[in-house]
Amino acid sequence: MKLILLGAPGAGKGTVAKLLTKMDGSVQISTGDILRAAVAAGTELGKKAEAAMKAGDLVSDDLIMGIMGERLKEDDCKNGYLLDGFPRTIPQAEALKELLASMGEKLDMVVNIDVPRDVILDRLTTRRTCTDCGAIYNVKSNPTKVEGKCDACGGAVVQRDDETEEAISNRLDVYNEKTAPLAGFYEKEGMLLTVTATSSDAVIDAIKAKLDAAA
Repeated sequence: MKLILLGAPGAGKGTVAKLLTKMDGSVQISTGDILRAAVAAGTELGKKAEAAMKAGDLVSDDLIMGIMGERLKEDDCKNGYLLDGFPRTIPQAEALKELLASMGEKLDMVVNIDVPRDVILDRLTTRRTCTDCGAIYNVKSNPTKVEGKCDACGGAVVQRDDETEEAISNRLDVYNEKTAPLAGFYEKEGMLLTVTATSSDAVIDAIKAKLDAAA
């Protein structure tokens, strides 16, 4: 399958993507992952991206699209891919449409995971992350066995600076301003599936039903 997953921070895009990859071998691709991989590989585009990030600048759309084009041509994408958190803006969506057309490909659908703001705030403000291995916990639903200590590696488990209530509210405002309009863009393209759910399983079921109906 070839999908885009839209949804605010904390909507569960990453969890849904991981479950979907197990279904048919599609690969999960996020902008952050491909930028880090390009930088690590030392590609020409990766070097330019690294220079921008070190200078504290946003990586330009042209650069991101160039790196995305390289990534989508890799062998592991032949079984399908899930774009997690990309595109972020209408110009990126238009550029992606052109890129896929030039590759002779098109998306199966765009899934918009719609989770109420209060649920996202509760989900993210109670999330804790291990500073060493990156394991994620939740003080309500998945606490560590020993408070403040990672079950997996024993590292310190803390609340990230960007997961305080104030920071999350700001991230949600930015998302609603810049990224939420993508739902309208893809609705006009006839590709949007909006799933209003707080459970990843419910999102997966809705995607399966839509794919089965289109088959």
